[in-house]
Amino acid sequence: MRSGQLSYAPATHRSIAASPFTANGDDAGPRYTPAMITPLHTPLLAIDVGAGTQDILLYDPAREPENCLKLVLPSQTQVVGAKVQAATAARRPLHLQGGVMGGGASSDAMKAHLAAGLPLSAAPTAAQTIHNDLERVTALGVTLRDDAPPGAMIVETGDVDLAALQAALSPFGVTLPERLAVAVQDHGYQPGAGNNDVRFAYLQSLLNEGSDLRRMVYTTPPDGMTRMAAVAQAYPGAILMDTGAAAVLGALADPAVARAAAHEGAILVNVGNMHTFATLVRGERLYGLFEHHTGGITPEIIRDLVEGLRDGTLALVSIAGTLVPPASQGGGWSNTSDFGSSFGMDDPVNWVPNSAWQQASETARGDC
Repeated sequence: MRSGQLSYAPATHRSIAASPFTANGDDAGPRYTPAMITPLHTPLLAIDVGAGTQDILLYDPAREPENCLKLVLPSQTQVVGAKVQAATAARRPLHLQGGVMGGGASSDAMKAHLAAGLPLSAAPTAAQTIHNDLERVTALGVTLRDDAPPGAMIVETGDVDLAALQAALSPFGVTLPERLAVAVQDHGYQPGAGNNDVRFAYLQSLLNEGSDLRRMVYTTPPDGMTRMAAVAQAYPGAILMDTGAAAVLGALADPAVARAAAHEGAILVNVGNMHTFATLVRGERLYGLFEHHTGGITPEIIRDLVEGLRDGTLALVSIAGTLVPPASQGGGWSNTSDFGSSFGMDDPVNWVPNSAWQQASETARGDC
């Protein structure tokens, strides 16, 4: 690893599947009981937080899954963005309070409020929705303060709003389960590093540490994963997961997909409103992945990406779809920090490691 490249130490976080069971009989190591085969005997509220929608499942073990209550609602970034827009339209000062949440509609509306010449103040944790670097936030004109100025419209930030959800369901006699699972797409933050750099290192760590997507399920999030940490602080005990892994493991819950992946391997692609996430899996092992902003993807680009992922030849791709062969990177791809820093946030396909496909099978994590 070259100087300045970000890295994650071997996982020591307890996954939801690690309690009360562990693969090696104790809690000393970073091994995990497979989340997919851990039975769930208690009700669970599961929320997948996207850029456009939040997909919600109220799981009840007494019901068939098809009969469990399911909802698709606007995501909190859309809800918060609309509230901010209302303050802008009313020409009112705005104050943000709460935790860091996903940007997009919310942060765009906040910046538009500032561009309209209107005051915006925020608690430091809420201000990180605009950018994790608070110096950059204040440079935009945001005033950091915990209390709201007189006359300001207060908007609560956060990726999850259980109070609003319970209020919506109460007239139907529905009570939310106590157990909560939340999936978010977290770029993470480390001072001095770009958001892409941190996420690249995080995803690379999945390949370095046993290539198991279930390592993206936590009760304590990895260091620097700010959105997961905000959910954990607001809702202690919540199960946390990356949305990309949630989509892949959800696909593997389909028996036909699981059979194909178990024997011949499979490429699983999830196309979301903001991100497209694809993995190459065989059995329970991850061999490679790519992530791309959905707004910049075309049928031709996704075809080339999937073919390269399948062939083990994909290393680095620009938004124009120009492939850089692994040979030009010294026979393998690990220069995640260079790639992240040499392109803007909205320019590249985020990253595609290809070296894991060539790893010998004996380096897999074993029976977990």
